Order: sequence, then C-alpha cells, then structure tokens
Amino acid sequence: MTFQLFRYNTKTITSLVVLIYLATGFVFAQNNSSWTIDSDNQRKFDYYFYDALSAKAQGNYAEAFDLFKHCYALDSTKANVLSELSGFYNVLQENSKAAAFLEKALEKDPHNYYYNMMMGSFYRDLDQKQEAIDIYNRMLEQYPENIDVYMALAEAYNDNGDLEKAIEVLDGLEQVVGVRESITINKFRLYSMLNRKDEAFDEIESIVDKNPDNIDYTLMLGNLYMQDNQLEKALEQYRKVEVVDANYPALVLSMVNYYEKSGKPDMALEEIKGALINPMFEIDIKLQLLTRYITMLQSNKTDTTIANPLFGTLFEQHPNNAQLNFLYGSVLMLQENETEAMEQFEIYALAEPENPAGWENMLRIALPDSLEKVIWITENALKHIPDAYQFYFYLGGAKYQLEQYEEALVVFEDGLEIMEDANPLVKSDFYAQIGDLNYHLGEKRLAYKKYEEALKLNPQNLGVLNNYSYFLSLDDESLDKAEQMSSITVKAEPTNPTYLDTYGWVLFRQGAYTMAKIYIENAVKYSQDEPSAEVLEHYGDILYKTGEEEKALEQWKKAKELGSESTTLEKKIKTKKYTE
Repeated sequence: MTFQLFRYNTKTITSLVVLIYLATGFVFAQNNSSWTIDSDNQRKFDYYFYDALSAKAQGNYAEAFDLFKHCYALDSTKANVLSELSGFYNVLQENSKAAAFLEKALEKDPHNYYYNMMMGSFYRDLDQKQEAIDIYNRMLEQYPENIDVYMALAEAYNDNGDLEKAIEVLDGLEQVVGVRESITINKFRLYSMLNRKDEAFDEIESIVDKNPDNIDYTLMLGNLYMQDNQLEKALEQYRKVEVVDANYPALVLSMVNYYEKSGKPDMALEEIKGALINPMFEIDIKLQLLTRYITMLQSNKTDTTIANPLFGTLFEQHPNNAQLNFLYGSVLMLQENETEAMEQFEIYALAEPENPAGWENMLRIALPDSLEKVIWITENALKHIPDAYQFYFYLGGAKYQLEQYEEALVVFEDGLEIMEDANPLVKSDFYAQIGDLNYHLGEKRLAYKKYEEALKLNPQNLGVLNNYSYFLSLDDESLDKAEQMSSITVKAEPTNPTYLDTYGWVLFRQGAYTMAKIYIENAVKYSQDEPSAEVLEHYGDILYKTGEEEKALEQWKKAKELGSESTTLEKKIKTKKYTE
C-alpha cells in the first residue's frame, strides 16, 4: 500500500505566492540597501516600478515583466524587484532562474516570510531536499506556531525519506494547535508507509474517540478499514453512523463500496436504487450514485435500460436539473437511442450554453449525415463560446460538404484567427481546409501556400500531403515533390484507397506506368466496398498506357455507371482512347 501526505504541494505553494504577485498590487517589504543610485536614475526606477505594479494589477503581465526588468537594470539590489522577477520566472517554469533571483532577494531581506517559503518550494522543485529542510527549520525557529511552516517541513522530510522525522514535526504541530483531522490523517499515512498499522489506526481511532458525535470521523475510520480490507471493522463503523443518520449520503457511498468489496453486487445496486428515489437526498449525490449505478450495470453486462425508469423518477423530483439531462443523454447513447439522446443533450446545451459538452455531444450524433443540424449546432455554440475553435472546424466542414465554398472559407479563416495558442496539429488542419477551399475556388497559388503553412506545423499531415501532391499532379507541376509527399501517405496507411490512388496517379503523370498500375490496382482492391468512379477512371487511364486498351474501356464504363458526369470520360469511352 502506497500513501502520500496531504501536502502543500511545492507547485501549489509557489503558485499561491505567485498568485499574490500577479493578481494584486502586493509588494513585499525590503531592507534598505547600502547601494544608492543617483537622483535621476532613482526617478526612473520609481517610475518603472510603480508602472509595473499598475500593469500587473490590470493583468498586463508581459508589460509588468518588462518594466520590472528595467527596474533591475537600474538597481539590482532591491529585494522587492528581485522577488517580483522570481515570481515571473517561476510562472515561465524557469525554476533555476526563479530560485537565483529569490536567493538574491533573501540576501537583502533574509527574514522575509514569503521569500523563505518560496525558496523552500524552489529547493523542493530542484530536488535540493536538505536545503529545503534547512530553510524550513530556520523558519520554524522564527515562526514557532505557524501551521504552514510545520506542514512544509513535514513534507520536506517526507520527500527526503525521513518519515520518522516527519511524524515528529507533526507531533510538534499537535502540541501547538491540538489534534486536527488533517494532522491525524497525515500521521496515519506516514505510519502506514512505515508499516506500523497499529499506530496508524490508533491515530484515527483517537480522533473518533475524542469526537464520538462526529459521524464524519466515524465514517472516515470505516473507510480506512475498508481500504485495509478489514471489512467487518468497516461495517461496524458504518452501523454506528447508520444509528445516528440512516440517510447520510456519504454512508450510502460507503455501503455501496462495502457490498461490492464483499462480493454482493446485487445489494450494492439495491442500496443505490433506494437512495435515488429518496427525496431527502440532494441531486448532486444522486447524480454521483446514478453514474455509479450505470457503471455497475455495464460491468455486470446488464441491460442499462432498466435504469430508465429511475431517470423518470428523478425528473419528477428535479425537473430543472440540466446535469440530469446530460447524464440521461449519455445513457441513451449507450443504448444507441440517438434520437432521444439528441433531445436530452439539446435541453442541456440550451440550459448550459457556455459548456461545450452539450453541443459536442449533439455533434457526435449529427455527424456525418445531418449537415443542416451540424450548422445549427455549431452556429448556436459559437454565439455562446466564440473562442471554441472546434465549432469553427465543424461549421466550416459542413458548409464545405454542402459546396458553400466561399462561406466555408470565411469560417475556417475566422477560426484560425482565434487560435494563437492552439495545438499546432489543429492549426495545421485549419490551414489544410483553407488550402482545399482555395483550390476549389481557383486560387491554386494561394492553396499551395496554405498547404506549406500546414506542413510547417505538422509535416506528417497525411490529408495535406495527399491533396497537395494530387493537385500538383493534376497541374503537371513539381512531380518529384508530389511523388515524395504521396509516398509518405502510402507508407503510413498502405491500405487507404485514396492515398494509393493519388500515388498511382502521380506515378502515371511521371510516366512510370508499370509502377502506377501496381498502386492503382491496390486502390481498386481496397475500395471494393465503396467503389470510386475517379479511381476506376484512373485505372482505365493507366491500363490504356500499359497497352491494355480493352480493359481500359471496361474500367471507364464502370466509372460512368457509378455516376461520373465527366465529359472527358465520355470522350474516352466514345473514342476508346485516352485523352486529357
């Protein structure tokens, strides 16, 4: 069994102090320095410093950072400037630099509480365990009743593997503030890590004995017995809670865990069902239990539709709870009832329009066939979440499929404008769509430029590599480059008929007819379930060039039967000859 202290996480401590830096105009005290600057530079310093504080207070952090650096250039001895810069470097995750600046601040103001706490956190981040212990011990001498210092020191000893010493520190804290749950829990976990079970449980039992009317402590003890597989002792504590409050929500969850661990899943389900119809329970608890109920049904391979009447009861008790609609929609999806699921997600989306989850789940159902519904969903989502670029993508895609090319292009360009910090792979896909649309609109040069932008962000964007190479081949342009790009797609997905067709066609344009035939035949093979008129026409073209004219004519005719309206194809069939 592995335990971890409830800890003032190093990142958390540092972030807390940084939050003070960035969210307020708080200025730490500083000692007067023997260093002095001339009056002119002093005026500049004061001007930059207070401008920096103002910028920080307004949330203009980049500007504030630059101004503090100007201050540092004028006077590198001011503790408050050094600490400010340390905070900014910490936000930038430049821990070594942040620590160096803070060390300088501590030289100027060695007894500053906040500087020392941050320094201890930096030492822990940098895995300088003993240095962290030393600084917290010094602080304890200065602040002998400060809870945060005790807890930080205990954590530092824990980091160093000195669990006995961590316990001693917590014992000392108890002498100062008395027995507290957080301290007791930490001691329990430390004793458990040392495999001293009796002492571990003595800690928890002592807090229960001192607070016999506190059912939270009693329940906590039961749950800890459960974790330790002491099921009977766990049940004993749960029964004590039941006597005081049989409808205590947390007790239900514990009893469900107990029945599951005892190999009684049916009783666990009944416990949940009873709680769900209990009007005394809050909806949040019921949602938690309902989620657990559905999960258990799935685990037991039980038909989840038996849960549907429970939803009916809950809707009667809580008619305006959108979370319930969302959960019901998710369950209906499991049941492949997309029509009713869509209704539930729509209710949720309209009730919680700024939460993308409702709109996204509606999209899952609408795609790929209900394009008008996709447009309605995404347009409404963007009214409430204008910076959610995923909705721009699906809106643009729907308009693209409806051949509303100019409108689609505007959507993708608008989406690209708002995604400065987005994942490069996502941005690459936006550039890809913009490239495709520009090509369709006759802007070939611009299309190629957008493809290049897409490949800068994601050199392995297979869709871009395929389309770019295909369009180059159609234009009989840069065929070597086209062949190189297309080969990447075929290597990545050797059974993808679209990629095979493109590669075969590029080889055809290069005059490599025998190799082209190999790849186009594989394209035909892997597209048998959904035969493509374009692939078959290409196959006919290649067969013609390899001297198989009758077979070529046969493939051209098949392409026409699939609905191709190409005038060029008509000419090929009529003349029985390849033509461009």
